[in-house]
Amino acid sequence: MHVAVIGAYGSAGAAAAETLSGHTDPTDPDAPLDRLTLVDDGEPGGGLCILRGCMPSKEVLSAAGHRYRARHDDRLAGPAPGMDLDRVVERKDEHVSSFAEHRRSAVHDIAAIEGVDFRHETARFVGPHELELSGGERLAPDYVVVASGSTLNVPDLPGIDEVSYMDSAAVLDATDLPDSGVVMGFGYVGLELVPYLAEAGVDLTVIEHDERPLDDAPAPVGDEILDCYREEFGVEILTGTREESLEATADGGVRLHTDRDDDRATVEAEELFLFTGRRPNLDGLNLDATDLDPGPDWVDATMRAVDDATGRTFVVGDANGRRPLLHVAKEQGYLAADNVLADARGDDLAEYDPITHRVVFSAAAVYPYARVGHSAESARAAGHDVIEVGREAADDGVFETKAASRGLARLVVDADDGTVLGYLGLHLHADVMAKTMQVIVEDGADVREVPDRAFHPTTPEILDGLFREASGAL
Repeated sequence: MHVAVIGAYGSAGAAAAETLSGHTDPTDPDAPLDRLTLVDDGEPGGGLCILRGCMPSKEVLSAAGHRYRARHDDRLAGPAPGMDLDRVVERKDEHVSSFAEHRRSAVHDIAAIEGVDFRHETARFVGPHELELSGGERLAPDYVVVASGSTLNVPDLPGIDEVSYMDSAAVLDATDLPDSGVVMGFGYVGLELVPYLAEAGVDLTVIEHDERPLDDAPAPVGDEILDCYREEFGVEILTGTREESLEATADGGVRLHTDRDDDRATVEAEELFLFTGRRPNLDGLNLDATDLDPGPDWVDATMRAVDDATGRTFVVGDANGRRPLLHVAKEQGYLAADNVLADARGDDLAEYDPITHRVVFSAAAVYPYARVGHSAESARAAGHDVIEVGREAADDGVFETKAASRGLARLVVDADDGTVLGYLGLHLHADVMAKTMQVIVEDGADVREVPDRAFHPTTPEILDGLFREASGAL
């Protein structure tokens, strides 16, 4: 059996390759695979998260977070230090280079296994299960795992082709930034990079389509984000606003026209920051030569493409559009590989449909947003009778002592049996607490049986308070 993995340097593709390579042996007639072809044209290889996503963004956010904490703490004297963008980018590049080299080495070690072949090329479909490599060779694998990642989502807006813009990758590499900017896109990319730009001295205006950001969070969480960004970072956020067109100004800047009818209907700035998310990177695969029809539900929970008549195409990671997150991508890659082997044996396929586990490093990662499991709204929609309890970070003195008292948290439990259904936090260290809450939610713990006092927990005391309040309500 021959399997091809398109996008082997990425998190999902590398995970699939790791599993499949353990079952490849061209000398053993009983081995499931006699050939595994890994394809990726990355230069350098390493995958989106390592090269342009979560790892480099944490580097730059840490610098912004340190500056924010320094200027915010009235116990510190003197002006706030500036950010040395040359050094920020230099250190980011040093670390990213090391991380990427580690990923490439892991893939190349797999390629050294007998029966495994790595091609530093692109691949496109020329038939339902026939691939053509950029070097001209054609392959006819029995199974294909597509792990081609994602690409920038550029909105179809009049004038967007006439102006220059900076996307997240450009911001992460920038050692010189403009004095002013207008931001399109206030999802997780915008929420993370806007404070970085603000701490670097860029005067920003953000366009937000809805009344508040964070669609999956209760209104108080979105409102707190707005208050924090406006008050702490000096960002202008135009809510309930939609872009209508763009044009270049005479001095090389950008003019954005919106649907507002007030004095902010038109916004001018030196630079447009395009943080409008990402979409599956499928453009070069020539899917017209296959049965595949990308859409909202084109890949099921087994990672198999539902329109493939043979059932032998699996799509993982950002490429399937299900949950664009590194850790999810890796699990999808492992699952797809296991399901390729299971399908070849004639066994049933396993499914992967994890609980919601989302972290956004908002407010320069000082006040991150974390959601694990259900919100009260989604729990009710799923048929639960719920109890929701909440706390403000300022209710717990430890946040005051750390000079980071903004934020809030919510705990959602089943009103009938006390099962912890979900946690939402927007406060210092909410990202760290997400792991604890993942264990509690996935184990289906009764909140009354969760310890509500730990030894010197400091900031996790906010969880203890939520556990006690929920238990009392039950």
